[in-house]
Amino acid sequence: MSRYVLSVLLILASLPVGARAQSSATVAGRVLDMANAAPIGYATVVIENAATGAGLSGALAGEDGRFVVQGLAPGTYKFRVTFPGFLEAEADVLVSPLNNTYDLGDIRLPRIEGYTEDVKVTADTIRLAGIDTQVFRLDDGPAQSTGTALDAMKNLPGVTIDEEGRVSLRGSDQVAILIDGRQSSLTGFGSQRGLDGVSAANIEAIEIINNPSARFDAAGMAGIINIIYRKEQQLGWSGDVGFSLGVGQFTRQRRDLPTDLGSFTNNEKITPSANLNYRTPRTRTFMQGELMVQDDLPNNEFTTRFYDDGRVLESQVPENREQYIYTVRLGSDFTVNDRNTITASGVHNYEHHIDVAQVPFILQQTGQRERFWFWREDEGTGFTNANVDFTHRFVQPGHELGVNLQYTRGKEDEAYFLNEESRIRVGTDDTHIVAIENTLPLSIDYTRPLPTGRLEIGTKLQRRWIPVTYTVRRGVQSVIYPGLGDFSDWDENIFAGYANLVRITPRYTLEGGVRLEETQVSYVIPRENIYYPGSDEYDYFGVFPNAKLTVNLSPSNRVTAAYNRRVDRPGEPELRIFPKYDDPEILKVGNPFLRPQFTNAYEGGVSHSWRGGSGSATVYRRDVTDAFMRIFAIDDSNPNYDIVNRIFENAGNFRQTGVLVTASHEIVPAWRLTGSANWFHNDIDPLQTTLFFPTRRPFSLPGSTDNTWDLTINNRFPLPGAVELQANYIRYASRNVAQGRERARSSVDVSARKALMNERAELVFTFTDIFNDFALQHEIQGRGFTALYQNFLETQVATVGIRYRF
Repeated sequence: MSRYVLSVLLILASLPVGARAQSSATVAGRVLDMANAAPIGYATVVIENAATGAGLSGALAGEDGRFVVQGLAPGTYKFRVTFPGFLEAEADVLVSPLNNTYDLGDIRLPRIEGYTEDVKVTADTIRLAGIDTQVFRLDDGPAQSTGTALDAMKNLPGVTIDEEGRVSLRGSDQVAILIDGRQSSLTGFGSQRGLDGVSAANIEAIEIINNPSARFDAAGMAGIINIIYRKEQQLGWSGDVGFSLGVGQFTRQRRDLPTDLGSFTNNEKITPSANLNYRTPRTRTFMQGELMVQDDLPNNEFTTRFYDDGRVLESQVPENREQYIYTVRLGSDFTVNDRNTITASGVHNYEHHIDVAQVPFILQQTGQRERFWFWREDEGTGFTNANVDFTHRFVQPGHELGVNLQYTRGKEDEAYFLNEESRIRVGTDDTHIVAIENTLPLSIDYTRPLPTGRLEIGTKLQRRWIPVTYTVRRGVQSVIYPGLGDFSDWDENIFAGYANLVRITPRYTLEGGVRLEETQVSYVIPRENIYYPGSDEYDYFGVFPNAKLTVNLSPSNRVTAAYNRRVDRPGEPELRIFPKYDDPEILKVGNPFLRPQFTNAYEGGVSHSWRGGSGSATVYRRDVTDAFMRIFAIDDSNPNYDIVNRIFENAGNFRQTGVLVTASHEIVPAWRLTGSANWFHNDIDPLQTTLFFPTRRPFSLPGSTDNTWDLTINNRFPLPGAVELQANYIRYASRNVAQGRERARSSVDVSARKALMNERAELVFTFTDIFNDFALQHEIQGRGFTALYQNFLETQVATVGIRYRF
């Protein structure tokens, strides 16, 4: 029977609330009579500094012999327990920086006539900061306190940003983005999205977790980024309001190709925000909201194609955008009693934009415009999320059972109005996609603190389904592919479980766990679709172990070794069978037969702290199977146009080995210099596969290897007049990708912050990518052609903002 219960507990598991920095700890225990195990009520507990013997605080046990001591800072303490008629007992307690609950268990006092020996108990916890997890508070520097979540992450060590607004850790964009420890439609379930539309105004901190434990979902081979929103603790009314103005794209890196419209410059941005809280001893109610209204240039794609027959074609797709985004978060925590808390919350987000572009296709040899493509896109996306949390706290502090239920309904409503003037035709086409996303996760979490660590087990069940409708209005000699069908239906079910155990001693911390996941996926496409053999469905069972060992060589030196296994699942956008026509000759389309990629990650590192600073060096390796990415392949199905498909494909295996070095030092009080350097080696295997769209054909890629690096330097120092200045430099070196090379790019950012009104308000100025040199450029090697892809999107933005706290 016990074996059956253990099996069930291993299978039933869930995602707990994400790690967060903690500055104080709670220690609990129970005082018993050694002779008969009866509780000793009103025993005295005295806490002393273990090094000096100085008394710090005390507590009195209750009638049941239980005591609780709160507010202990990291350090080593001696607990002395006394009661008349009994000999004193003591317990040595080692409190780590980021664990907030300890259970000393039963401390048994010998009667004076029966005393035999002292009681010795030590405790510690897994360290969540340092090599494994890094916590960055946004109020630590002005550069992170305005703009979007993407802007806030840009200067973090080991983080890079691509042209689609996707975040990469140590060279990989397979990163899971969480909000307050849980997946969210705001940042994407499974694959990340929308970070350029998430305001940083109400974000308190950002965590980077490079080696997630089994308690986290197995998705995200590169790691996890956890966005933590502000939570006020003071009683009564509190909050803040903010307002910022910005202008983007002052200069152009490349002159526009000749059209009447060109690309947007001097793009105006307005962002008001508010954070309101009301707290009583039993309830906390909160409301957070932000609105972003802007002109933007999220893409400005220049492509020069060099064909083997000598032709050179140039094109430009400027995505000129007028946009507004608003997000409202509402919720309330209600303390039912000392043991039970219920939290109900909701998020509503909506984004709408109008994009317009005039796209010329020019034959470079003659300078003649071969084709003129112009379009207007009207798109609205949004979601509504309802969330209920129930937490039961047992008598033992830190001993908790939590239940979470969410439902999210999202909608994507995208209409393209396409126009063409060429020697082939003068005509129009319209496409309209409506996708309804439904996500229903249920999780149960159980945490039990131990004298030397903690045990975590739980369960998570999640269902997601996304029906898509596709409507086309074809014009004369339409360029819309025929025979696609008018719908698709994607469905994913995940049944997951984990058990995670932490063992701590003053010398070392050991964490080990395993996560079990059963995943079922189906993707239904219409029978009239002429490009694919049919609908697809598959399921797989995955075992995802993790292990971490941290050895404390001294109070200022640690070594760490870690291993975990991760999976990255393609979502509906990567599978979608309906092409995107913003560029009809570099045509983006999904792949309904895309499969998950699996990663084994290994890591070892050292960290050292000194007076005024700290540093770490980490060696890591990732072995990735069936990595998926976009590849470029000629489409010769239409003899009238030169079309290249950008198709998602499982592009084989690759390995990545690297070294990440970070350091931070306070040169003088308030002047801090921080930097990180990431060197890594990419080894990509050759690929042999078959493409289905729009014709069945073989496709191959050669293997490649390369050494590359990223560099980030942050410099923050004070100026007269209560002004803080921050200057950042980012450099991404050239590197190999699956089908060519990515060119080097860099950015210089400056920001300043001034406290006002006795520090109840602050004025912030930021200027990102001053020299406008952060655009992404790829050199593409294709069969029958090569290409230079340059995306000179908006990265240069100046913003001034003010925030008032009350």
